[in-house]
Amino acid sequence: MKRILLLVALVCLGAYVYSQRRASATFKSVDNAEFARIIADTTVQLVDVRTPAEFAAGHIPEAVNIDVRGEKFDSEVKTVLDPSRPVAVYCRSGARSKTAAHALAEKGFRVYELNKGFMNWNGARTEPTE
Repeated sequence: MKRILLLVALVCLGAYVYSQRRASATFKSVDNAEFARIIADTTVQLVDVRTPAEFAAGHIPEAVNIDVRGEKFDSEVKTVLDPSRPVAVYCRSGARSKTAAHALAEKGFRVYELNKGFMNWNGARTEPTE
């Protein structure tokens, strides 16, 4: 009986630790001005999580494209991104970037997400996109 109680206690403790880790996997959603400030730092990795076609049609300079809905998202993250450096992500309108930001935060990245996405960024800025 003691072994069963010990096993139940260990399972509960493991579940608690896991839930705390997931809860701490957060990211920060920021507006255009703060995003511009963040990506001005050359240590920040800028990631466009839209499709390659969307990326080709225009993107923020210096961004790399890792399609969050692509089947290779996880493997590309491992090969392209440095987990010791912050990541700034964006998509078209903000939905996919929030998905990507959460996934990256769970992997241990410090993540900033452009709220309202590239459409809002591009409409609010006068500098050219690539």
